[in-house]
Amino acid sequence: MFFDIIKNRIEQKNRTSKYPKKEIELPKNYRGLPKINTNCSIEIVEKCADVCPQDAINIENKTIDLRKCTFCGLCEKVSNGKFVTFTRNFEMASTKSEKLILNGEVENLKVSTNKSFKKMFGRSLQLRVVSAGGCNACEADINVLNTPFYDLSRFGIQFVASPRHADGLLITGPVTKNMEYALKKAYKDIPDPKIIIASGSCALSGGPFRNNIEQINGVENILKVDLFVPGCPPHPLTLLSAILDFFGIK
Repeated sequence: MFFDIIKNRIEQKNRTSKYPKKEIELPKNYRGLPKINTNCSIEIVEKCADVCPQDAINIENKTIDLRKCTFCGLCEKVSNGKFVTFTRNFEMASTKSEKLILNGEVENLKVSTNKSFKKMFGRSLQLRVVSAGGCNACEADINVLNTPFYDLSRFGIQFVASPRHADGLLITGPVTKNMEYALKKAYKDIPDPKIIIASGSCALSGGPFRNNIEQINGVENILKVDLFVPGCPPHPLTLLSAILDFFGIK
């Protein structure tokens, strides 16, 4: 039995990703950071806006709101790539909500990161995950970060069971009215200083549930958010790169 385990380990080798020391190339069908052609005709942009199920496209400014975008790819399809093409770049988080209204460039987190956060949490970070509504797709991809391939703990980052043991909250979902009190209480229970990460289209804008009377259109409406991570759900690498850049762990 013992030798079988050793044999399997030798045959399987180390499966943990080398990221961020080594770049990862995601599959061709992955839709990451949109590349926008602002020279595109207004007629094509209008077609894209018409098919966008999230109303994420501003026709006049020729922008895409990544807070709302679910990366369905319909805009790329109807414009034949003339207005927008989705790249395989998974690094697209921001510290400012308004900077996710994209016309070509995305914030460089390495430059804009709060240096005090780097100093305080750069080597040991405990996060409490709160699902504040939503469909659980975000939670599924967050759980993937604990698998051997990503091995989140090698960066000194762990998910904890109680907000009293946490340095911050990682929040998903649009924040349903039933979860609003629980979320505020979890925030209150975390010792200062604390950070708030909103992950996924729902947490950033309400996502597909936006303007439903049973939710409040995202975390920012009740708490100050330090890091915004777009996606529906965000790819595990999108969330991982955002946290590593924000805390200067890379």
